[in-house]
Amino acid sequence: MNRIWPATILAASLCAASATPAQPPVAQPVIRHHDADQRFSAVEHDYVRFVLAQFPVVATYLGGAAFDPELAEIDGRLRDYSPQALQREDARLGEFRTRFSALAPASLSARRRIDRSVALAEINFLLHQHQVRRYALRSLDSYVDEPFRGVDWQIQGMTATAAGTYGTDAEWRLVIARTRAIPGYLATAEQQLAAGIGAHLTPDWRVLRDFGLGSTSADAEYFAKTLPQLASADLPPGRREPLVHELQEAGDAAAAAYRHLHDYVATTFFDDPDGEGAQGVKAAFRADRYAFGAVEYDWALRNNLRVATTAAELYAGSWPIVQATRGAMVELARHIAADHKWAAGADGEGTVRAVFEQMHQSAPHTDAEMVEGYRRTGQRLVAYARATGLFEVPADYRLDVTETPPPLRSAIEGAAYYPAPPFKASGVGRFYVTPTDNDVAQLREEHNFAAMPDLAAHEGFPGHDWHYKVMTQYRADIAPVRWLTPGAVEDSSSMWQDSMAAEGWALYSEALPAEPQPTAPNGFYSPEERLYQLRGQLMRDLRVRIDTGIHTGRLPFEEAVTLFSQVIDFLPGSCTDEKALKLEAKAASCKSARGAVTRYARWPTQAITYRLGKDQIMALRQRAQRSLGARFSAQRFHLEFMKQGTIPAGYFGEELLRGLRAPGP
Repeated sequence: MNRIWPATILAASLCAASATPAQPPVAQPVIRHHDADQRFSAVEHDYVRFVLAQFPVVATYLGGAAFDPELAEIDGRLRDYSPQALQREDARLGEFRTRFSALAPASLSARRRIDRSVALAEINFLLHQHQVRRYALRSLDSYVDEPFRGVDWQIQGMTATAAGTYGTDAEWRLVIARTRAIPGYLATAEQQLAAGIGAHLTPDWRVLRDFGLGSTSADAEYFAKTLPQLASADLPPGRREPLVHELQEAGDAAAAAYRHLHDYVATTFFDDPDGEGAQGVKAAFRADRYAFGAVEYDWALRNNLRVATTAAELYAGSWPIVQATRGAMVELARHIAADHKWAAGADGEGTVRAVFEQMHQSAPHTDAEMVEGYRRTGQRLVAYARATGLFEVPADYRLDVTETPPPLRSAIEGAAYYPAPPFKASGVGRFYVTPTDNDVAQLREEHNFAAMPDLAAHEGFPGHDWHYKVMTQYRADIAPVRWLTPGAVEDSSSMWQDSMAAEGWALYSEALPAEPQPTAPNGFYSPEERLYQLRGQLMRDLRVRIDTGIHTGRLPFEEAVTLFSQVIDFLPGSCTDEKALKLEAKAASCKSARGAVTRYARWPTQAITYRLGKDQIMALRQRAQRSLGARFSAQRFHLEFMKQGTIPAGYFGEELLRGLRAPGP
């Protein structure tokens, strides 16, 4: 703080100083952080090793087997969700909280003070999840998804053993061990769900239907058929037969366990499992149970996302932002229509729809052409970053675009990015694009050439691919605690602290190419590409409204579905109006909207991390620009931000700015 002294006080202090005999300077204590930082590192290592041991699938995602020798066999395990195990876990977490708390912040370096806060927030989240929310009693989607995700990441990260073959014997034996663990794991899940009924803590009916009935059947099919087929294709002939035989036996047992869980859910929670929607769900379980509640939402904002606001404030402030983005889209669509002499709609919304329909006509004809289109788009983005100096991109950097392999296609709609495990020195991140089976209509709707740059910027460069590759390059400078995803990687048990950094950066990466640069006054996007970028921004703007609304009782579920359809697709009418649904476009829009809102209902606070994370980056950049003036470097700002790891900027913003202001060597 810059303190301005009143003139009379300043004059009096100067007079007093001149009248007082000179005194020898008082030696100021020198704060040495080295010893305290070393003590912190020891506690941190123990803590990270413990968390990875408790969450084996998170460990697989992060490459935990390379973090500590004690975790060498972690990829062959699944989490123990039994009440006894969770009690033991809570006791250890309490011990770690005491150990971290005993390290006085003033004794630590600035970076270690941040890491201490991160660790304490993670511990608070896990204890809150177990002791306050008692979430193990209802986390059905976590139970169902976790084994598949674990095996999926194992296969993705396997060693190439020859041309067209993957996985050492040791790697496949860990897959077999994890698959063998599934029956006991799912038996515990059933016990916890049964206890949840007695405690009146049961899953929302949508989760019961989608995961209890749908995903359990799909996973049974995967472990009984798909996984052994993958092993048969990936293993060389000399090793294939015995390993595939063992995997088939383990897969059959896992499939039987999934079918048992399916039948348990069907008989316990449903009168008619074949009924549509909530119909067929027993009356006792038919009510909506997705809402997080304002108290829990605000707690998560503070503890998990490091955001100093409330759900009510976010909800109230979201609508003007949505309206502004829609207004920008309408204005741009009118200009595009005029430039191309396309017929405009009767109003602004109609014009936006008409322009999008015209842009659908310029699209790939095949999946191969689609993948090549994304690859070329990525090359354009990299060349633009080099030309404008936004990033220092090495000459050997390349953005690879890969067709989503068959085992992952059920989990990836459209496109996704899978990072390389940061604790391992090997591995490559993948920008996956899911084939459409050469569906011309889908290629036009989702992968037309104007739509490609926004998606490529988000998933590829300068989004997830560039972000994770830079972080991996500086992994030695990023504390292990900053990589953790407590609770789960990506399901309703997740903390989502990493999403603020990762998805916030990816949304920022969509917006950055739209900004004018000295050598590119119109930015990167063409007007048509810019319209798609604004559409992506609009969706993330609206997510803040919907997520805070449905989870705090301000917005009923079906109203949220209609709002999504009306705002994102510019289509009037209610998604509960049979007359409106007779229009094919409206029916498709409402189906997509319902899927989106269902995801938000299951993952409270995740949907807001995109816009809030981007807002934090923009706010930090603006402060740095004001503070540094002509010394500001976008390239340096971007690099220093990425080097902070996957934690919310609320932890490190001030320290980042202090480092940027410090004089160079």
